[in-house]
Amino acid sequence: MPPSFTSLRGQLLLDGGNLTGSYFHHTVVLICQHDAEGAFGLVLNRAAPNRVGEVLVANLPDTLKQQTLFLGGPVQPSALSYLYSQPFLPDANVIPNLNLGHSVDELIALGESLTQEQRVRVFAGYAGWSPGQLENEMKNHAWLAHPATLDLVFDADPKRLWHDILRQKPGWNYRLLAEAPDDLSWN
Repeated sequence: MPPSFTSLRGQLLLDGGNLTGSYFHHTVVLICQHDAEGAFGLVLNRAAPNRVGEVLVANLPDTLKQQTLFLGGPVQPSALSYLYSQPFLPDANVIPNLNLGHSVDELIALGESLTQEQRVRVFAGYAGWSPGQLENEMKNHAWLAHPATLDLVFDADPKRLWHDILRQKPGWNYRLLAEAPDDLSWN
């Protein structure tokens, strides 16, 4: 790994205003893995029109079947990923108390033992970057980084997430970006 490498695992990446017309326009991506081999993330603010139980053919508990499915990204749209949280998760692999999983069997087991303190969100597809690609996109200001929190992952309104995070960031330029119309001729 180059000495200047900084992992973005546990960061939210927000469209910095340069991704108009792409899949990632106005998205918020949670970076779940990032190393010299590349990066893996999940789009948090793109809900599918389906429920998890309509898409995933598995003996899932009703609590999981009724959840909204999220579109994690354009790569392998049939790939399953999920984020789950609980108050004490010592081996969390994304941020404290937040784990990334891919196993249907583990998802079923989680769903069967789900408590009030645990949260799960299921994704189809993911966002992926080859070695050095994300670093180049960051240098080109395609993305803005923001620390991830459990509240932003699970509790924020997905439809407003991009706008709301930008409005919270210090500086008038972020608020301006959040309020800018998609087509500047509308101004």
